[in-house]
Amino acid sequence: MCCRSVLSALALLGLMATAALAEALPEPDGAVILTVTGSIERTNGDGTARFDLAMLQAMDPVAIETTTIWTEGVQSFRGVPLSRLLAALEAEGEVIAASALNDYMVEIPLADAVEGGPILAFEQNGRLLSVRDKGPLWVVYPYDSVPQYQTETVYVRSIWQLARLEIR
Repeated sequence: MCCRSVLSALALLGLMATAALAEALPEPDGAVILTVTGSIERTNGDGTARFDLAMLQAMDPVAIETTTIWTEGVQSFRGVPLSRLLAALEAEGEVIAASALNDYMVEIPLADAVEGGPILAFEQNGRLLSVRDKGPLWVVYPYDSVPQYQTETVYVRSIWQLARLEIR
């Protein structure tokens, strides 16, 4: 009976370890363009989630068409909804500290991460965003769809050259 209990316990531990490994994010194959830290459950190493472009492109991206205060005319953006990224990471908190490549930082309330809300755009008008053109990632809200997105507060949250998110 004792051996059977030990074997059962070991089998249960093995199943739990397998389930935990299944929940881990894959490792990026390409250059890391986004690092997420803080209050997240799913990672791919040391409490950090690192993403390359292919990983973000595989997260069922969406397209939005909107005008911006930085561009002329209606623009088409494609990227991962912020809400989808945070759900995939099982993120919890109240604020996202978003940092750019040049260490510029803004805070985005976690409450902004809603369906139909901002995306982490990696394409503009069918072309990948380059560092020279606000890339590799740009937080873009569907400014034309909701009047509340046409405020200075939201424009400030629209950080480009996004490199890091910290969930607090």
